[in-house]
Order: sequence, then structure tokens, then C-alpha cells
Amino acid sequence: MSQPPKHLELTQVDIDFPTPNGPFKALQDVNLTFNKGEFVSLIGHSGCGKSTVLNIVAGLYQATKGGCLLDGKEVNEPGPERAVVFQNHSLLPWLTAYENVELAVKQVFGRSKSRAEMREWIEHNLSLVHMDHAMDKRPDEISGGMKQRVGIARALAMEPTVMLMDEPFGALDALTRAHLQDSLMEIQKDLNNTVIMITHDVDEAVLLSDRIVMMTNGPAATVGDILHIDLPRPRDRLALADNPQYNHYRHQVLTFLYEKQRKTEASPEVKQTTAELKVAPDTTQPEPKPEQKVKAA
Repeated sequence: MSQPPKHLELTQVDIDFPTPNGPFKALQDVNLTFNKGEFVSLIGHSGCGKSTVLNIVAGLYQATKGGCLLDGKEVNEPGPERAVVFQNHSLLPWLTAYENVELAVKQVFGRSKSRAEMREWIEHNLSLVHMDHAMDKRPDEISGGMKQRVGIARALAMEPTVMLMDEPFGALDALTRAHLQDSLMEIQKDLNNTVIMITHDVDEAVLLSDRIVMMTNGPAATVGDILHIDLPRPRDRLALADNPQYNHYRHQVLTFLYEKQRKTEASPEVKQTTAELKVAPDTTQPEPKPEQKVKAA
């Protein structure tokens, strides 16, 4: 029986960035496959290349070696089928919530939807994130959690097959974060998007994910381990708090992160490489950084 085609794959990915002392290898031999409708978290210490992986999938970085395929087509530039949600909501402050989402809708559907269809689609996506009641408010009139909901609505309105989320809840308080995590699980279940999310929060990764990709520390970061989360959905955070399997997964992630951090701190080779990188930047050309945040979808 033939296997279904792979939805998204990274194959033998290396990426080097120029420095005055020569190339800095941020990623080495990264191999990942993502199934349609799967929720995958990337976790690891700062500098392990999580955002670099996200930037490659977004089409903002080109791998030095290997590459990224989405439904069999090479990813070499940004596209609306891969929407990005930032840690900073990145809303235009002079536009209302509705108008911020409208910008994305016009860009993607300006020639295929009528004005009435676009309005209905914008309102539908704001409703998905429970922001239809505040669609006429500007960012300075709503809370941080509400701004992030609008950012998610804007990404969903592009009708992406892949959602890329760069620590989307990292700047929010615990209660708001929990509400948005619950909303995200509901939306992903209904729309069946593939979601790739960067997080530093172990509990968030276990709660939301089908798989957790644990990255080794840089330089030359790669996939250290992949943990499959076999917990039934829908998931209830209160019920899972005392679930032995949930706590077992949590312990596995913490053990991986602790062991890798301890080895990194003990490695003189890594300390030397880090010291070498603390030099004046090369002013002859722009120098992208390995952990630079995604700037555009």
C-alpha cells in the first residue's frame, strides 16, 4: 500500500551565516517531516536555531544545503499558504482590528472575492478568535491578549495550510495565555491546519502538541530528539495536571533540556565559538542573525 504524500518536509538542511571570522553554521543536517493537520512544537535553549527553522519554512531564509518542500514544491519565498503569528502582535496601530485583518484578506483574495464576500470572511475569522465584538477598536483600545487574537485572525484569514507561530503567547500573562491556548486547540481541530510553534514553555508544548521537536544547542544545532505526545483530544489542562502520562512527557522534555544545557555549559569548544562571534559586524553587507525573529509572512 502506497504511503500518502508528505505535506511539509525539511531535508538535510544546513544554514551558514557570514561573520568577519568566516561562516557561522547555525543548523546542520536538520531532517523533519510534518503531516497535514499536525501540531508540532519546537523547543530548545536560546540560540538553538528554532527561529531559523521557522524562517526557512516561511521562505525568508534559504538553506545553504538541503531544502524545504511543501506539497512537493520547493519553498524559496514567502507565500500566503504559510502564515506567521508573531510574539509581538504586529498590528498597525492606526487601523481597527477589522482593518488589520482586511489588509491580509485583500492581499490574498482581492481578485477572487467580492467586497461582500471579503467582509463576511473577515468577520468570520474575527469570530473564530472571539473578537467580533471588538472589530472596530484600534490596538491601543484593546488588551494584549485581544491584540494577539487579532493577529491570529489575520493569519487564519489568509486560509493557510501551515501556521507558523513564533512564541505567540510568550508575552502574555498566565491566565490570558491559557485562554488563547484553549482557543488555538479548538481552531486547529476545526480547520485542520498544520501548526509549527516555537515555545520555551514545556507545559504549553505538551498540552498543545502531537509531537515535540527538541533542538540541540548551537552552533551547528540539529534535531536532538522527537517526542510523540499520545494524549487524547480534546485536552483539558485541569484533568491533565494529575495525569501520569502527561507528567511523564513533561519530565522527558525537561530531562532533555537540562542534559543538553549542562553539556553545553561544560564544553570549552562552544564557549570559544561564542566568544569568536562577539566581534564587530561586517559592514560590507547585511548580516542576518541565527535567531532573528520572523519579520514577514
